[in-house]
Amino acid sequence: MKILIVEDEIGIANFLQQGLEEEGYTILVANDGKTGLEMALSQKPNLILLDWILPKMTGLEVCKSLRKTDTTTPIIFLTAKDTIQETIEGLKAGANDYIKKPFSFDELLERIKIHFRNQTQPEILKLGSIEIYPAKHLVSNKGIEVSLTQREFELLCYLVRNKGKVCTRTQIIQDVWDIHFDYDTGVIDVFMNAIRKKMNLNKDEDLIKTIRGVGYIANN
Repeated sequence: MKILIVEDEIGIANFLQQGLEEEGYTILVANDGKTGLEMALSQKPNLILLDWILPKMTGLEVCKSLRKTDTTTPIIFLTAKDTIQETIEGLKAGANDYIKKPFSFDELLERIKIHFRNQTQPEILKLGSIEIYPAKHLVSNKGIEVSLTQREFELLCYLVRNKGKVCTRTQIIQDVWDIHFDYDTGVIDVFMNAIRKKMNLNKDEDLIKTIRGVGYIANN
């Protein structure tokens, strides 16, 4: 697996490169946003670790530009920004995950592994008129293919795999985001709204129903 690190702090970039290479990953490094975007488009990495504050282009700009042509490559923001509004801004731009500096390398490594596992599960999931092909990152509704970000796709798969069960926001944050500490679960609603809009899901259809104050349930 090939990972692109876009980080202007040389010490952090070198630390990540050494640690991830020791884990068996092939590592590419860019020290500014413009170069990072060019490498992401030309080198086709399997995952991108993206700093928020970068010279030439910010991480947010890189993410938005990349998502115009690539909706599947997992992007993890590495940043000191940590307000809920900034988190939502990064996720809306198309990021799949968000880890605050300073961070534990072991935690980052586990998050990377989870994203890679989610890319390789060979199965077909169905919910009413919705068909999902996790290994190919394909989803359609009523035969029409829909483009979802990696995180939106992971959330939809999780709900469909657990159809008939109420999935609490806490469970979703732990199982989909792999976050096991206090975290604002409101970001889940942002993703659900995006999924419903892109999938053209009418709330009255009840394919994915909101359980007020609790979470969501997928109904067959």
